[in-house]
Amino acid sequence: MFDFIRTHQRLMQLVLLVLILPSFALIGISGYSNYVSGDEEIVKVGDGAITRQEFDQARREQLQRFQTSSGGAFDPSVLDNPDARRNLLESLIDRRVIIDQAQEQRFSVSDNVLRQTIASIPELQENGRFSPQRYSDVLASMGVSSRDFEQSQRGEMALQRVLAPIGDTATVPQPVLAGIAKALTAERTVRLRAFAADDYSNSISVSPEDIKAWYEGHKEQLRVPEYVVADYIVLDEAAALQSVPEISEQDMQTYYEQNKARYTMPSRVQLSHILIQVPPGASDAQREEARAKARDLAKQAKEQPATFAELARENSQDAGTAKDGGNLGWITRGAWPSQLEQTVFALDKGEVSDVVEGPEGYHIFLANNVQAERRETFEQAKGKIEAEIRRQLAAERFADMASKLTDLAYDNPESLEPAAQALGVEIRSASGIAADRLLPAAEVDGVAASQSEDAALLDDPRVRRALFSSQSYTDKHNSGVIEISPGTMIVARVKEVVPSHVQSLEDAEPFIREQIVAQRALEAARKEGEAALATLLQQEGTDVPEGFGTPLTISRINPQGVQKPILDAAFGARTVALPSYVGVEGGSGYIIVRVESAEEGQADDGLIASLGAQLSLAQGQAEERAVLRALRKAANVEVLPTAEEALTEDANEG
Repeated sequence: MFDFIRTHQRLMQLVLLVLILPSFALIGISGYSNYVSGDEEIVKVGDGAITRQEFDQARREQLQRFQTSSGGAFDPSVLDNPDARRNLLESLIDRRVIIDQAQEQRFSVSDNVLRQTIASIPELQENGRFSPQRYSDVLASMGVSSRDFEQSQRGEMALQRVLAPIGDTATVPQPVLAGIAKALTAERTVRLRAFAADDYSNSISVSPEDIKAWYEGHKEQLRVPEYVVADYIVLDEAAALQSVPEISEQDMQTYYEQNKARYTMPSRVQLSHILIQVPPGASDAQREEARAKARDLAKQAKEQPATFAELARENSQDAGTAKDGGNLGWITRGAWPSQLEQTVFALDKGEVSDVVEGPEGYHIFLANNVQAERRETFEQAKGKIEAEIRRQLAAERFADMASKLTDLAYDNPESLEPAAQALGVEIRSASGIAADRLLPAAEVDGVAASQSEDAALLDDPRVRRALFSSQSYTDKHNSGVIEISPGTMIVARVKEVVPSHVQSLEDAEPFIREQIVAQRALEAARKEGEAALATLLQQEGTDVPEGFGTPLTISRINPQGVQKPILDAAFGARTVALPSYVGVEGGSGYIIVRVESAEEGQADDGLIASLGAQLSLAQGQAEERAVLRALRKAANVEVLPTAEEALTEDANEG
């Protein structure tokens, strides 16, 4: 059973989702509102309610699904915040409303439809057909009976009948579709003139008073979130290699004698050939004709080896090599059939072979170069031998070191020193590790984790999660051994907690100066760009003014790399009299757009069909949301004051 799970992990994840999600429906259909009596209600829905216990259970299941699908590298802070909790609660409300509607309307699914749906699940099929044996194996491996699985599917399908018909029947009128397609394919030919803010940066001066005023008015922008300074030990291949003792000369010599084949380069020959093919099923006469032609070519090549490449280009029937004069490159002994190797490895450099019969026909070979078997001496291979022995010993040492690290980190929870000394590794330290990210070096004291060689390790959600657990954060104890990859492990502990604070004026000065310069440079670029635009709007004629680039033909469906604000400006410009000019400000400066031509779009049938499908899907989803809002209103959904606590409680308490 466990072998099946290991070899079908993706399938197992799918089945878990199929089983977990419909659980809401099953409970609802069997009397969801009576599931828990006396539990704290947080949302009223019709005659029932969503309780705090149900919400907390949904949070745990949601977190478990994400962690399972991400292999444990999922960061819980993505879900453990008020916005994510509110979204989850809204989804529970929607589902409860749908459950109530399905019960009220007595939606059900026939046995035949249920069988067809289950049979259409690809993961339960073999060779495109439903497999009863695979179905049984999957359910058995999950410890689920067919009755429970089919009941969950039936409940889920019943719920789908509430909104699915609305979305499935939504369509976009043809005139609307044609108008949108026309707008997407309409074209403008434009030239751009950029006033880049960077060009004005050097002329901007910033006084100490400017910096202080900005600091006083933007302190919250300079707030640094709470972070920790952590000590940690990394166990990886480099650490294991460092623990390997010096390799003796005798050990290396013994290894060399036992592995001489690894330091031997077999003989090889650089070949060109001419192939005269024999077609499959050829008659004796055809074979003789091909052999005779090959013999004639071999005779010519032996007499004048220098003409071999020309003969190959003109006569060889190996299309892949003929154009290169028959060049086959280097052939190593042991790579070809024996009857061919006997011939080619008997050739001297520059020698042409007799005709040799091979699987495809008759060959004539030329040995362009020949290299005899070569074996590295012990002295020549010594460096490689030492490295190979060290890697092998390190691999053996790694498992032992990992076991010791686990024991020592656990037995000495308040210090990494015993583990570091026993394993011969250094204790490293890094600052600026926040719960959700690594902070920039400018915001932290000490060696910033974001600038460390271990930044990728320290930014792993599992490491940050361990450091902000009560074990490390509050008790200052070592984390457990965190396996980042099969060959990399880390143990960390919180050395210091730095509370959230506003950066001092001195620390923030470089950032503030950069912000002021950027803002003023952008203002200068806009001012000069607007002045240039005003001048252009007063000019007449079609000559291209100085400073504009090459023309670009753009459309909304093919913007040619033009950014959206510029694209919108180009299509918003007047086209009654061309050329016309329009200006637009962007984050990097000010752009003047010169519109030189405007063409109506021509949408092909393929685009219209694809666009119709996408817009109909979007329309269907919008109509489903509208119906769901109406159902919620009819169900008198009321979010109770007790819900706020569930949505805003401290993440560490959840």
